[in-house]
This record gives sequence, structure tokens and C-alpha cells, in this order.
Amino acid sequence: MATKKGPTKGTGGHGRRRLAGKGPTPKAEDRVYHKAYKAKQARLRREAAQPKRRRRDPGSDVIAGRNSVVEALREAVPATALYISHKADSDDRVREAIALAADRGIPMLEAGKMDLDRLTDGAVHQGIALQVPPYEYAHPDDLMEAAAEAVETPLLVALDGITDPRNLGAIVRSTAAFGGHGVIIPERRSAGMTASAWKTAAGAAGRIRVAQVVNLARALQELKKQGVFVLGLDMDGDVELPEVTLAQEPVCIVVGSEGKGLSRLISDICDQIVSIPMAGQMESLNAGIAAAVSLYEVARARRTEGLAGG
Repeated sequence: MATKKGPTKGTGGHGRRRLAGKGPTPKAEDRVYHKAYKAKQARLRREAAQPKRRRRDPGSDVIAGRNSVVEALREAVPATALYISHKADSDDRVREAIALAADRGIPMLEAGKMDLDRLTDGAVHQGIALQVPPYEYAHPDDLMEAAAEAVETPLLVALDGITDPRNLGAIVRSTAAFGGHGVIIPERRSAGMTASAWKTAAGAAGRIRVAQVVNLARALQELKKQGVFVLGLDMDGDVELPEVTLAQEPVCIVVGSEGKGLSRLISDICDQIVSIPMAGQMESLNAGIAAAVSLYEVARARRTEGLAGG
């Protein structure tokens, strides 16, 4: 029997819902009858049972160790919290830190060893750590103003590519010890005032300002316009340190990087390249030691001239 071609009578689409699926298959960990679901729930229960770890504020830094914390508190370094382990032996330094923090209204929080290890990035904290806000860098003009306020001849130190924060901290400490007025560092390819630098400075960072500049060469040129003589340290210097005749003048000592020394651009800006005389086959000194020796020699020359003039 012949069939009629074309559309025939149907449901009009009312039965299409019967063909619809139930959606994508759920993940194994979301199926209540699956072992992956049970494992996920057990993991969530374990995480909920663990104490929440304290987090430090973004951009903040932490000073670790009893001596470093006490020195920072003595120098009134800005701080936001003092962390102390309940298992820490309470010696004179811990008691002094607690008293200083209480006098300044710094919050004191109890922290476990794991918390302190995390906060200090595994540093030797001795059960105590001080959280400080990001370091507020000065401008080179601020360093010159500090010398003017003290009625002293400016003595500055600039760092050309020093990347070890411990060297930066040691140079800050030496600058304070020998009557300097500040340290200048570039923004890029240079160590900053991190917790490691704070610890090495041992409180001197609270007395000596560190200025940060975008372009070190330009900053040195500006200092020269203000009458500051720029002395670069290099083993092949034209003048040996004891023979420097500019010690009585406003001086900025430039210390080069740990490996390459002074860059050519900075060397060209220097008024003199100075070397430190050494006996034996020693080729060079650590950047922090070289800065300390140079600062001492300038301070000694100024003191000797002052006594002679008096």
C-alpha cells in the first residue's frame, strides 16, 4: 500500500523532554557514594581541626632573634606586632622586649615554633620576632639636611649594585659607628632594607636613614652640584686611602658590587678612585669591610684635623 510523502501527524514536540539527559556526570569527590567523596570529607575535617596560622600583613617584614628585636625596640623602630613563643626561655632580653613593646602599645601575640618559622622564613628567631611595616626610604636631600642640622660635614655612602642584604646592614651599621649621615641605594639590582639587613644593622637602621633612588648616577651628579665629592672604592684606585686629601670636604663614598666592583658609568662620575692598601696576596675585601675601613679613615682624618685646628 502506498504511503503519503511529506509531513505526517505527530506529537508536535511534546515528547522531546523525554530525550533530555541529566547533565554532565558529577566528579567522583562529589558523589556521596564514592570513596573519593569520603576522602575529601576526611581531609576537610582535618583542616578544620588544625589551628589557623597567623599571617603577616602584605608588604611587612619580620625582625628575628632576641638581640635584633631588643635593638629595634630600643631604637623605636616602627612595629605592628611582637610574636613570642610560649616555650621560649624568659631571659633579660625577652623581658626587656616585652616591657618596651608594652610601653609603646605594640600588640603582643603568642606564637608556636611552626608559626615563627613561617613568619621568619626559617631564620633563627630564638622564640621571638618583631613585625615591622615596609621600610620608608628617605631622599638624598634628607641625608644632607641631617648633616646640616647636626652642623657637620656631610659623610654619605652610596652602594653600586650591592645585592646582599647582610652587606647593606653592615654598611648601615658602620655608617652610624663612624659618624656618617646616611646610605644611598638604587631601586633596581640592589639589596633593600629587609629583615636580614635590619638584623645585621643591629639597631643602627633606626638612627641612620637609607635613601632609595631611581638612578644612582643621576643622584650622584646632583650631590656633586651641592658640593659633595664622590669617592669610588676600587682595588686599582688612583689614590690610596691614607693619602686622600678630600676627607675634610663633604664626601660620598661609593662601594661597588660584591663581584664586579664599580660600574663604568659610576666610575666616570667619581672625582677620585680610591684603593685600600693591603699586605700579602689579598686581592679585595668584602664590600661591608671595605666601607667600614674607608669610613673609619675619613672619620680619623677629620678628627685629627679638628684636633690640629683646635
